[in-house]
Amino acid sequence: MTEEVTVEATGETVGEAKWKALRELELRAPGLDKAGVRFQVLSEGERGLLGVGYAPARVLAVAAAAARAETPPRADETELERRARELVTRVTGAMGLRCSVAVHEDEESVTATCEGGELGLLIGRHGQTIDALQYLANAIVARADGERKHVVVDAAGYRDRRRQTLESVAVRAAERVAATGERVELDPMTPVERRLVHECLKDRAGVATASEGTEPYRRVVVVPAR
Repeated sequence: MTEEVTVEATGETVGEAKWKALRELELRAPGLDKAGVRFQVLSEGERGLLGVGYAPARVLAVAAAAARAETPPRADETELERRARELVTRVTGAMGLRCSVAVHEDEESVTATCEGGELGLLIGRHGQTIDALQYLANAIVARADGERKHVVVDAAGYRDRRRQTLESVAVRAAERVAATGERVELDPMTPVERRLVHECLKDRAGVATASEGTEPYRRVVVVPAR
């Protein structure tokens, strides 16, 4: 029995994004038939005005791979890890997704990482679905029994890729503000993404950040520091 492995990748062009996705598929499914890989273009990318607001091209690549067995709980799994794993497993199962959920707790947070097929559906447009699941996990799991650790829900390296993209956008906006002395408004973002931008620029000299607007159009504004 086989299942499909899905990889989301980004690049400056659709071609570069496809190439990166194919490389990732080769790592996850050795010996895959490249001719059988299916691509779905999620975004052709956008340069933005004067380089600010750059959005990379995004693609999904799907290939057949050997069926993946669900990851069994570790013998030393903590209580918080167990609650996070069970919640994410229930939600992804209700969505009809076949994926394993691996959990890891450190001093600051617990991370639930989903691996398997159709992860594009779990991630959702601009990460809206996985952000909603992460918010739910924090509301239900992290606050249970007095816990205060942050719960992170990830899928196929999405969090790291998105963080790199947002940090790149934030730095370019800060450079533009420093050069012109004028404020720069970024595209609307989720609360999780806005927090990343604020964190990226909090110690950068010469600029400050603020969030403006109402959901779902709330955005980060980068302004000259006073």
